[in-house]
Amino acid sequence: MSERVDLFRRALAGAARAIARDPEVEIIFASDTAAPGGKAARVPSPGPSLEPRLVAEARGAADSAALRIRHHDQLVHSAHAPGDPEARAVFDALETARVEALGSRSMAGTRANLSELAQARVRGDAILRARSAEEVPLATALGLIARERLTGETPPKAARSGLKLVASWIEEKAGAELDALALTLDDQLAFARVSRRLLEDLDLASAAEESPEEPEEPGDDEADEGGDDSDKDDEGEGSPEGGDSELRAEESDGSDDQDSSEDFEPGDDQLADGDDNTDSGTPGNNRRNWEMAPPTDYKPFTTRFDEVVEAKDLCDEPELNRLRAYLDQQMASSHSVVTRLANRLQRRLMAQQARSWDFDQEEGLLDAARLARIVVNPAQSLSYKIERETEFRDTIVSLLIDNSGSMRGRPIAIAGICADILARTLERCGVASEILGFTTRAWKGGQSREAWLAAGRPGDPGRLNDLRHVVYKRADQPYRHARRNLGLMMREGLLKENIDGEALLWAHNRLIARPEERRILMVISDGAPVDDSTASANGGTYLERHLRQVIGWIEERSPVELAAIGIGHDVTRYYRRAVTIMDAEQLGGAMIEQLANLFESR
Repeated sequence: MSERVDLFRRALAGAARAIARDPEVEIIFASDTAAPGGKAARVPSPGPSLEPRLVAEARGAADSAALRIRHHDQLVHSAHAPGDPEARAVFDALETARVEALGSRSMAGTRANLSELAQARVRGDAILRARSAEEVPLATALGLIARERLTGETPPKAARSGLKLVASWIEEKAGAELDALALTLDDQLAFARVSRRLLEDLDLASAAEESPEEPEEPGDDEADEGGDDSDKDDEGEGSPEGGDSELRAEESDGSDDQDSSEDFEPGDDQLADGDDNTDSGTPGNNRRNWEMAPPTDYKPFTTRFDEVVEAKDLCDEPELNRLRAYLDQQMASSHSVVTRLANRLQRRLMAQQARSWDFDQEEGLLDAARLARIVVNPAQSLSYKIERETEFRDTIVSLLIDNSGSMRGRPIAIAGICADILARTLERCGVASEILGFTTRAWKGGQSREAWLAAGRPGDPGRLNDLRHVVYKRADQPYRHARRNLGLMMREGLLKENIDGEALLWAHNRLIARPEERRILMVISDGAPVDDSTASANGGTYLERHLRQVIGWIEERSPVELAAIGIGHDVTRYYRRAVTIMDAEQLGGAMIEQLANLFESR
């Protein structure tokens, strides 16, 4: 960490301690934000250049965390929080609006910082992509509306079009409670009660739901220690998570439906789907926050046996070291070629990030190269120049690699080599990267198929295999920490079948949760989706049809830029931006060219 960044962190921590009135508050820089844990607040790093916008966002995140430590009582919050996930997200967002309003109304600097934070929160939120009321995340919408009622701050410009889709409905249903929130700003208990009435007005929480007993008033220490787990959803669906909580978020990508599916007998999913479609005209009747998935008839029979797993958790350390050594041996023949291509990509990226100068300015730095004309003609005025940094948006690249059995041998080795070198190259260029893999836990159906058989083979069961999604390198993980993980691709028993549509959604949703302004997803695959058990029970085109639906939805609706490389398989019939190679040895060149073209087309 540079001296300037360290100085900024210390100043930020001092301000946070003053706002929180707690000398033990600590500020932790990270590539993402998360709810304050105890007396530690994670704030987005402003980077080594201390860009003004990122500095303001970091200040806003620190101020928000400090205000929460000062004004938030976790016991009161938990006692009144509803059990429904969507209602809980709205309840959390209203509480965040309350504690931030308490700081905004008394401190002008904090008010400005929180305004920048609000802009950052919606930047990756689903409200920006919403085209109908059902697609607007209510937690985001109500959080912004409550913020405006409590502070007078207008919603960020980018979110206004999405907000208009539900604003009139929210005002009609819960306008009185929104007005009442301002009257209870200083009393968290009263505020929570009004918030619960607001949720009931919006049909998000039932009045019949038993209210908990009032908690005893905790001491200050208890309140400080309690602000750890409840604020995960404060920022709506686009809220990024990081650190140790990121793995839990990854697991929830594949298991959010798991909790509910375990409560049903196989086949109840069809009934639930039918219920959801009974009335789509009014947002309050049946809506849930927009799930990051396209409209489709595709479904898993059960998600109980799916897993999202870190590569290091699939084998012990000695075996991981051995597999990495084997990958290094495979790199011997291709290393120089791919490295040369990677260097070319690095030069292109660095050229885009290079600074330039505006000359002949009235003020700025003295242009020494033009002093000669002053010597020749003293009547000439001095010439100045201003340094201008070429716009290069904060970017993340996610590499999603097919880990199916057909990739066994040279193709998966080349994919591992390219992923290794790409991660190093992008890290040198200051571009975040994530490396993911997808396969199944079993051949020809696993425990999902067994559950289907035990249920009497109901018709149209959906996906009948257990997903295994592998995280080789997280976006905020340095390459040196993830280097060994890439060797796992060489493990013989890992590669099984491939269900591309759900894997693509998983990788996409991870990118959407990231704070970077530009998100690129590159898929490497050698064939169409294949799972014999699913195909035999649902028809041979079931998985392929879902893949097409997912791709079309991402390409038309999502801010994620999608590209694909097919190894020996024509993927251009699926993806708009795609290339097909016939030899795995060409993968490095194709991957670098695709990325270079994406960066240059900004």
